[in-house]
Amino acid sequence: MSSSLHLLKTRRFLPLFITQFFGAFNDNAFKNAFLIWFTYDASIKQGLNAQMMVALAAGIFILPFFLFSATAGQVADKYEKSKLTQIIKLIEIGLMVLCAMCFYLKNISGLLVMLFAMGAQSTFFGPIKYSLLPEHLKDNELIGGNGLIEIGTFLSILLGTIFGGLIIRTEYGVEFLSFFLIIFSAIGWFSSRAIPTSPVGDANLKIGWNIASETCKIISLAREQHSVWLSIIGISWFWFVGATFLTQLPIYTKEIIGGNEHIVTLFLTIFSIGIGIGSVWCNRLLNGEINGKLVPFASLGITITISLFVAFSYLYNWEILHYLEGAPHYKNTMLGLLAFFNVGISSWLILASLLSFSIISGIYIVPLYAIVQHRSNEHYLARIIAANNILNSLFMVGASFLAFLLFFLKLSVIDILMFVGILNILVFFIIRKIVKRRLYNV
Repeated sequence: MSSSLHLLKTRRFLPLFITQFFGAFNDNAFKNAFLIWFTYDASIKQGLNAQMMVALAAGIFILPFFLFSATAGQVADKYEKSKLTQIIKLIEIGLMVLCAMCFYLKNISGLLVMLFAMGAQSTFFGPIKYSLLPEHLKDNELIGGNGLIEIGTFLSILLGTIFGGLIIRTEYGVEFLSFFLIIFSAIGWFSSRAIPTSPVGDANLKIGWNIASETCKIISLAREQHSVWLSIIGISWFWFVGATFLTQLPIYTKEIIGGNEHIVTLFLTIFSIGIGIGSVWCNRLLNGEINGKLVPFASLGITITISLFVAFSYLYNWEILHYLEGAPHYKNTMLGLLAFFNVGISSWLILASLLSFSIISGIYIVPLYAIVQHRSNEHYLARIIAANNILNSLFMVGASFLAFLLFFLKLSVIDILMFVGILNILVFFIIRKIVKRRLYNV
């Protein structure tokens, strides 16, 4: 871990890390604050459907990744990336001011437009941040740098989600939220000004504005290098599994654990910390070498830990029946943290398996990102990252559709998680072949 933490002391990495952290924090703080505000305030006063709004908001935020990723990749390859980052972060400050106005006016349509705009802003920053890493870091620092970016991203998602949900419910929630979002976006802009300049990928590139044709073009670029393309598929599968877990954890907590929102927060915290530990630990396991030898083992570990998580959940169902016999006052209420821990050994085993799953997931994902960055042609690296973002989004949407279908077929949330674990066995065999033939030494 210490071999990668030194990057946090360098100008080559720290400004980008801070910029990325506060950008992801703001995205998730705003999104969750909007959903909480709508669910507990606007939907009740105006008689609107909160569940439909949650689904709509998720779609609106992810839509720009389909629409603008091809353009974002071209822009990042054509122009100097540190200047682009400063422009994007300056736009973010303006968006946060507009978000504050929409919150103050309780303008739901305006907030949805802002959600789309925040998604678009993230779409344009995505290719920049991952293509900057191989330009500013040495080859033996790339695994460590990606690990730190991953831990920063997941912690910012977690903290932003918690922050937005809590602060919007306070007496002056809108005012406090607006103030901090603007301040954090300003911090992101100031940190972006310290990012070192980078070489331009292709100054002669002519940007195409046809979304469909340009998307096909960058997908074709990504497919040129077979190991890069297969790594992108592996990364997208990680987001498929991760999106399934993150979206189902609240339902799992309510239906299986019988717990309240504090237990949901605990699960999300464990998940985020585990991803961070695995991401940073991966650098030590590989000694900074860019290869995929750990990926198949991590893929197998994902299936094993999901299976354990499901098995311990069934054990929990048995233990909680006995627990409720001795604590009948909990039968009609949601369990809090203390009650959850008192149910039995299954509670601790569930947490241990979730932590193991997330640690192994971090070990799985980091080498694949480094391989994409290291093996892609530097003249169109940002477009390769954009292609990766498009595939990631498609897989996450696919995860939502799969969950919807399985719920429609009357499967439980545990069944859905186990089904994903079984699907992952197929991915293990694919990943094993990829590493053996293409990714072991790069």
